[in-house]
Amino acid sequence: MSKKNIKKVVLAYSGGLDTSAIIPWLKENYDCEVIAFAADVGQGDEELEGLREKAIKTGASECYIVDLKEEFVSDYIYPTITTGAVYEGQYLLGTSMARPIIAKAQVEIARKVGADALCHGCTGKGNDQVRFEGTFAALAPELTVIAPWREWDMVSREDLLAYLAERDIKTTASATKIYSRDANAWHISHEGGELEDPWCEPSKEVWTMTVSPEDAPNTPERVEVSFEHGRMVKVNGEALSPYQCLVKLNELAGAHGVGRIDIVENRLVGMKSRGCYETPGGTVMLAAYKALESLVLDKAALKYREQIGLEFSHVMYDGRWFTPLNDALLAGAASFADQVTGDIVVKLYKGQATVTQRRSPNSLYSEDFATFGADDVYDQSHAEGFIRLYSLSSRISALNKKGIPFKNTGIE
Repeated sequence: MSKKNIKKVVLAYSGGLDTSAIIPWLKENYDCEVIAFAADVGQGDEELEGLREKAIKTGASECYIVDLKEEFVSDYIYPTITTGAVYEGQYLLGTSMARPIIAKAQVEIARKVGADALCHGCTGKGNDQVRFEGTFAALAPELTVIAPWREWDMVSREDLLAYLAERDIKTTASATKIYSRDANAWHISHEGGELEDPWCEPSKEVWTMTVSPEDAPNTPERVEVSFEHGRMVKVNGEALSPYQCLVKLNELAGAHGVGRIDIVENRLVGMKSRGCYETPGGTVMLAAYKALESLVLDKAALKYREQIGLEFSHVMYDGRWFTPLNDALLAGAASFADQVTGDIVVKLYKGQATVTQRRSPNSLYSEDFATFGADDVYDQSHAEGFIRLYSLSSRISALNKKGIPFKNTGIE
């Protein structure tokens, strides 16, 4: 579709520097109506306050703000937890998880207002452009996608500030705000500034969601969480919604410096990037969930669930939520999650979340069998035959190499 045919565009709008510049840019370059859309995924009231007025002052004809907090946690975060997914061994996928629900809601707004196109403010260097456009392709392939960072000639924060200044458009952004941040109910990410040098230790100014572990309380705090069929339902005995559980754990764990990581990751587009992430409540949730899994899943089931988690971490990171592979992986994880019911106690102390107690009505753990004391249920002599059969192929291979006949070895 040519620029002349674009009459109405729905923009994923945050009110930040990039999207503030995109609204007037779209009107100037596409001569179209711009409708701003913002998703409330738990990033905080301070980021949403005055957003509608700001969008309209910048040139948007309307700004829709959609509350997605409960749906985000219930339908995207919780299913991800059941897979055990952790990207490259450390990243808990906070930004990745929010993109499919935001892009889906953007498509729904576009259909509601009869838009011709969808627009996002993702750069051509990042993963988010793939996540947004992968969702657009799956849900609204007939709509045109506009990605200004791949079209305009502006290349820096200073360029965008100058562009807005020329049009007398006010912004709270400045050249001194050096960090690029993305927040939602699950986490906050930090990039840019000194973090672009992997040899540079993050300054205290980087972290915003958690206290420094060195400054955390000297007394540990224990929190009890309860799951039913893979979903957290209580924190310290209080029944809460999925979103409320996460908010509560963010508060408790953040105060003890839990959930900080500093990593260099492999972006989908080929380059490496360095980021600092804070996921306090999520760190507790995942630790508790995996501890409960250890009680209720047998060896083969847990091994397969771990394989699901590894594959799913890439599916989520790479923006493939709305795909048959994603559906299959989530269905497999859900079948295991059905057994994940019980209670976990996690100790919070100086940046660590350590599971100290666990129980489940579906537990496969039996003290009668596992005890080092005397028991009446396990005949240890039976282990000899099991080991002999279990290692039979190794024994035959060794005998062949040594030229020893099977006769008189107990194998024949």
